[in-house]
Amino acid sequence: MLKFVRGYKTSIALVLVLLFTSIMLPAGQHASAAPSFAKGADISWVPGMEAQGYKWKDKNGVQRDIIDILKNDYQINSVRIRVFVNPSNDYGNGYMNKDRAAALAQRAKNAGMSVMLTLHYSDSWADPGQQTKPATWKNYTFQQLMDAVWNHTRDVMTAMQSKGVTPDWVQIGNETSNGMLWEDGKASTNMKNYAWLVNTGHNAVKSMSTGTKTIVHLAGGDDNALYVWNIGGLIDNGANFDMIAMSLYPSASGWNTAVTNAVNNAKDLINRYGKEIIVSEIGMDNNQPAAGKSFVAAMKNQFRNLPNGKGKGVFYWEPQATPGYNGGYGKGAWQSNMMPTGVMEGFID
Repeated sequence: MLKFVRGYKTSIALVLVLLFTSIMLPAGQHASAAPSFAKGADISWVPGMEAQGYKWKDKNGVQRDIIDILKNDYQINSVRIRVFVNPSNDYGNGYMNKDRAAALAQRAKNAGMSVMLTLHYSDSWADPGQQTKPATWKNYTFQQLMDAVWNHTRDVMTAMQSKGVTPDWVQIGNETSNGMLWEDGKASTNMKNYAWLVNTGHNAVKSMSTGTKTIVHLAGGDDNALYVWNIGGLIDNGANFDMIAMSLYPSASGWNTAVTNAVNNAKDLINRYGKEIIVSEIGMDNNQPAAGKSFVAAMKNQFRNLPNGKGKGVFYWEPQATPGYNGGYGKGAWQSNMMPTGVMEGFID
């Protein structure tokens, strides 16, 4: 029966699978109610940074757990956590396998936070410039590739649930602006394959938790043409997913225009497709904290007020990163002295 639910068309088989699995899941394994608006942070570098000895301080110089600081100082109610398929042990570019991700998710849940899971379907970074298949999937047929997406998605969900966590949201891929699992799922050459892969991930998530919302996430949140081409192409090819996610990384001098364009893009997408919108990634140069704080506040306020309550949250990407971490990342919100800049204050109401 599983063969029927992995393809791009929803069938009666899928309905039966979802009904069966929702009945059979142990108590507490359904996604809890997500916040009405997520104020979030991607904290996927935290386990690797902790393994290297990093310890964070709050704005008063007091050393505390980073999750505690984010929640209680900056009103962060949700975290975003990535999973690679078979990552290396490189702290910055790998490390986050399903077990480390599940342990981090458990920490966040124990702190009262909601969890977004980001499935990269790669052994390292998947983004607009690279959507490389996991090495062990390299020579798979397309059917085998769909089976691998199905099995990996369920495997990660199972690892999460073994820690008592069922994510509120799951991204089917990361920044899939030109599709995923290249070359088979490259959107510019085979939109249908891309749609089938999205459906496979979506159906796998729903087979584990009907209440978890699935997400398609693209870069360049201010690029309406990209979103209409990609999201419209998926829908035209029968893809099922619940939400649309954006990334936005403007300059300190251009963030106002970027926010305006991203909000207009979101409104257009809501009008066209009726789907909820969430911003999975934002960031600004670490050395521009005043602009960064204003940018965060504007994103939070404007996306929270999208039409029909369709704006569902904003996540800052790796705020706990210090200047130049991992070979040069410069958009974190902590300083080299392990004390925060003022950027995350933009989340405070």
